[in-house]
Amino acid sequence: MPWTSTNRIYAKPSNTGSGDITSYASSGAKAAATAAADSGGRFELSDHGYGKNSIKLLHVHRDGEYHVIREFEVSTELKLTSESAYVIGDNKEVVATDSQKNTVYLLAKKHGIKTPEEFGAVVVNHFLYTYRQVVEAKCHIVEYPWERLQAGIPHNHAFIFAPTATRWCEVFQARHDAVTVKSGLKGLRVLKTTQSAFVDFVQDEYTTLADAPERIFSTIVEAEWTYDNMKSADFDNAWLTVKEAILEKFAGPPETGVYSPSVQHTLYQAEKTVLEKVAEISWIRMTMPNRHYLNIDVSKFPANVTKGDPRHYIYQPIDKPAGVIYAQLRRRPKSHL
Repeated sequence: MPWTSTNRIYAKPSNTGSGDITSYASSGAKAAATAAADSGGRFELSDHGYGKNSIKLLHVHRDGEYHVIREFEVSTELKLTSESAYVIGDNKEVVATDSQKNTVYLLAKKHGIKTPEEFGAVVVNHFLYTYRQVVEAKCHIVEYPWERLQAGIPHNHAFIFAPTATRWCEVFQARHDAVTVKSGLKGLRVLKTTQSAFVDFVQDEYTTLADAPERIFSTIVEAEWTYDNMKSADFDNAWLTVKEAILEKFAGPPETGVYSPSVQHTLYQAEKTVLEKVAEISWIRMTMPNRHYLNIDVSKFPANVTKGDPRHYIYQPIDKPAGVIYAQLRRRPKSHL
């Protein structure tokens, strides 16, 4: 179900007093201390914030005998209007990180978790709505990859950990602004044994690498993207589409595969496919580091110790150093002419 306009989250004025930040910061017996005031104008606290990291949470939705699970690691971060906790050690406006942890559990219990993106929006909105001293709120969520166990048919309540790729999102909201969402995946490790090459690159006095018309292609993909239109965004479908686009452009059809002249070309094709298929995504950035598998030279050994089944090929895995390739593809702004 898309995130419709009826359930889109905005920060509302605080229910504990005036939502005006300026009047709040200057109210009370004494103005909030600042680093600039404390240092006679020599310094300023250019950024600050605090939160709770790695709040682990398993959400189980029980519909009769059929259960659905999603496991998350949630991190929260708040920025207050006041610098008093830093400058003079006054904690009166500090929402304790333990309270932030409790809030995550209670919001999950109250609202459930349909997608990490939507739950992150609920979390940041809660902090902005509840505490008028909070000017910005951020929620980072990592989802653990559980899949339903297949025992001939899908099992009602048993699951298997299937770490093909890890899903994450980061939700941010400033007071009086709309929520912004960045989604991503990491740890998608893939390898193919043919249909990959790297030739015709720069050859000069610094080059020792030979052309490789046939090589193993292996990488660990990371990707992140943002949404231009979240009213109609289907976050689960978008994430699956990104993963499937990467696998499709990397592997190709099962019988024949697809030729890759470079990591750069494969990466671009995957990003292009994502923007073509998911209209709500405004830009996507992917990183594909090389995970080399090098040919082992056996030419120096006697034939009697190397001769064997010609179908056997042996490679040496090399993790470091590794090349890294990245690109960000975005939609061009529409012309108003």
